[in-house]
Amino acid sequence: MSVTHGSAGELKKGSYVVIDGEPCEVLSVSKSKPGKHGSAKVRVEARGLFDGTRRSKIYPADATVEIPIVDKRSGQIISVSGNTIQVMDLETFEVFEVPIPEEIAGEISSGAEVEYWVSMGKKRVVRVKGQ
Repeated sequence: MSVTHGSAGELKKGSYVVIDGEPCEVLSVSKSKPGKHGSAKVRVEARGLFDGTRRSKIYPADATVEIPIVDKRSGQIISVSGNTIQVMDLETFEVFEVPIPEEIAGEISSGAEVEYWVSMGKKRVVRVKGQ
């Protein structure tokens, strides 16, 4: 797995965190003060990078959390078939298939250059470049 570790108290909006084994982008962080017999808590609201599901989790502020390493790469669309596309990485020339994201379905065409993200063994096309 491609993850690092960090403190839950240092998470910020826009950073990444692993919740329930899924890499997520942090949407909001709220911190509570320590009580008489307890420690400070951090409530993290996040959205999955690959499935779009909202998740929330409460951590002690000094807890160690997993932070996914998100690799942002460029590729070129080789072919479009149904609801999947074949993408070739522009550096390694590796070819792989991914589903077409609903947000950019109208912009997809063969030969177009795309940005895709790789994290924890999963791949997702994020945007079409140059449009």
